[in-house]
Amino acid sequence: MSYRLGRIPSFVFIIMFFLSISIFAHAQEQLGQGRINGTVVDQDGNPVAEALITVESLKDGKKLEGISDEKGHFAVAGMYTGYWRITATKRGYAPSSIEMNIRQLKRNPPITFTLKKMKGFAALLSDESAFVLFEKGNQFTEEEKYDEALAIFNQFLTEYPEVYQVHLNTGRCYLKKGDLDKAEADFQLVLDKTLETHGDYTGDPDASLRAFTGLGEVAIQRQDYEAAQKSFGQALEISPEDEQAALNVGEILFSNQKIDAAIHYYDMAIQIKPDWSKPYLKLGYVYLNKADYEKSLEYFNKFIEMDPENPEVPTVKNIIATIEKLKE
Repeated sequence: MSYRLGRIPSFVFIIMFFLSISIFAHAQEQLGQGRINGTVVDQDGNPVAEALITVESLKDGKKLEGISDEKGHFAVAGMYTGYWRITATKRGYAPSSIEMNIRQLKRNPPITFTLKKMKGFAALLSDESAFVLFEKGNQFTEEEKYDEALAIFNQFLTEYPEVYQVHLNTGRCYLKKGDLDKAEADFQLVLDKTLETHGDYTGDPDASLRAFTGLGEVAIQRQDYEAAQKSFGQALEISPEDEQAALNVGEILFSNQKIDAAIHYYDMAIQIKPDWSKPYLKLGYVYLNKADYEKSLEYFNKFIEMDPENPEVPTVKNIIATIEKLKE
C-alpha cells in the first residue's frame, strides 16, 4: 500500500515562511555582527597555536570563543556593540587580556596578544595534577571554607615543598579566619624565601607585593596603622608603576574605613595611569562617604566622561541624581 501526500495549500507555505523568518530573527537577536581578529605570539615573537580566545560582554556576561591556528591567527564573530573583555590563554603561559569597545558597523582593529611562558610556580601549575589540586584549594577559599582550603594547600606543600608561594594562599586563609599570628608567619615566610632564592624582593615581584600587602592587612586588623602603611609602602616600592596594586591598597584601606589613606592610594593609581577610569569611580564613592558632595560629583562625572559605556554608568547616574536632590 502506498500513500500520496495531498497538495499543500498555499497559505501553509506562507505560514511556514513567516515562521522561519521569526526563528531566524530571534537567532539574530542573540548574536551581533561585530568581529575581531588578531594574532597570538610568545615573548620571542613566535606564533602560539591552540590558544583559547575568550570574548566576554561586560554588559551581560555573554561569552564567545575561538582558537588560534598554527600561525597564531584567530578570529571571533557574533559580538554586538559595547565593551567586551578579550582574553588569550594557553596552559604553560601567563594569560593576557584587554577590554575593547566593539563596533558592529566598523572594522575593529586587530589584536596582538603576547603570552609569556611561565616559570617556577606558574610553570608547575601547568602540570595537570598540581593545577587541579591548587584550584581545589582556591575553590574552597572562594566558598569561605577556609579549613578545607588549608588542608588542600598543606597537602600541596607536602607534595611540592619548594613552591613557597603557596604560603600566600595559606596566609590568606588564616587572615580570613582571624588567626593573625599564623597569617603573619606565612606572609613573612614568603618574603624570607624570596630573598633566599632571588637575593631581593624584585626577583619575585608578584609574590613579594602580595606578601607585603598581606602583612599590611594583618596590621590593619591589629589596628597598627603605622605598620600597615609601612607594609603597603614596601609593596608599592616593588611595583611603583603598578596601578592595580595602588588601587588594591586603596580598596583595603577604604573597606577598613581609613578614608584619607585610601584617597592617597587612589590618587597614586591615577598618577600612574591617568586614563584609567576605575580610580575616579572609587574616589567618587570615597568622597560620597565623606559627605563631600562637590568632590564626589566631580569624580563621578569624570568617570562617566572617560568611560561612558561602562556597565556601572547607570548606577553612577542614579547616585548623581540623588546627590543633586540633596543639594537643592
